Amino acid sequence: MKAVIETGGKQYYVTEGSVIYVEKLDAEAGKDITFDKVLMVNDTVGRPYVSGAKVTGKVEKHGKQKKILVYKYRPKKKYRRKQGHRQPYTKVVISKIEA
Repeated sequence: MKAVIETGGKQYYVTEGSVIYVEKLDAEAGKDITFDKVLMVNDTVGRPYVSGAKVTGKVEKHGKQKKILVYKYRPKKKYRRKQGHRQPYTKVVISKIEA
């Protein structure tokens, strides 16, 4: 089975057993989590969501991505700012897709 789910303002194409990295979720590592916002299951497309469909996954870990550097400057004005950012994420393993 395959599905498209929505979480954290983004859409993810998932199958059973796939691993996805999503925006940080409020769940402990090792717990199960259910995604109710299912946009598509196999060839059934929802309007906007498929009613009665849900995707279950297991939270494997939380972490932070690699650091990106944000550098702002104004030419000829001696204005320079350097800032780093690490986005938090949650690693989820998809276990079951129900239609």
